[in-house]
Parts: sequence; C-alpha cells; structure tokens
Amino acid sequence: MSIFAAWPVQPPLRRVFLKDMVLQANIGVYPHEQGVTQRVRINISFGVPDEPGLTVGRDDLSRTVSYERIVLMVRRIIAEGHVRLVETLAERIAIGVLADERVQVVRVRVEKPDIFHDLDAVGVEIERWRTE
Repeated sequence: MSIFAAWPVQPPLRRVFLKDMVLQANIGVYPHEQGVTQRVRINISFGVPDEPGLTVGRDDLSRTVSYERIVLMVRRIIAEGHVRLVETLAERIAIGVLADERVQVVRVRVEKPDIFHDLDAVGVEIERWRTE
C-alpha cells in the first residue's frame, strides 16, 4: 500500500519514489538532541511527466530522474549539519528534488522512529508543486 495518495492532475505523471531511507541525522530542538545523531526515515515520491497512451517508452534514463542523484542529495543535506525541525529537513529535500526541472510535484515524509517507545514514529509529510 502506498503511503502517498494519487495526484489528481493532468497531464499524467510517472511516480518515482525512494522508500524507507534510514540515516543518522543531527536533528532536534531539545537539549538532549544536541551533539548526537538519531535515526530518521525518509520517503520521497515525485512526479515526472509521462506520455499519455504510451505503452512502452524509450528505455533511456533521460526520460526520468536518477534515484542515485536524489539519494546522494539527501545524504549531502543530512551531512550539512544540525537541523532543528523535521519540517525544515523535509523542505530542504523538497527543494533539492524540485531543482530538476522535470519534477512537477514532490512529496517528502521525514520520520523520527525512536522518539516514543509506544509509537512507530513521529514526523511530517509535505507536498510541493512546481510553480512556474
């Protein structure tokens, strides 16, 4: 089951996703979260234009966005240093994904799985659309 609902938009978009990327991050606002890392789980889904009615397109990377580029970008953002809010981290990731002009929409979910013993995770999910 997808954690992201369908995009109600035309033209059709191909959904590309990265699921459950787990990294150690310097994140948090509380004193006990300063100077230490904690796990974050990141999910990213983004829409790249697709050709309507096309059954099989060109078997070529130029018609999509490289997963590797997104993974490396997320790792770089995490390595840049302490972030106070999961919201800020999600926004930085969304901006990085939208830097590729082919991406029309991005959804980013950032979770902190180790905060409460009786919860799987806490976090935020944002959606950003290309405005031009």
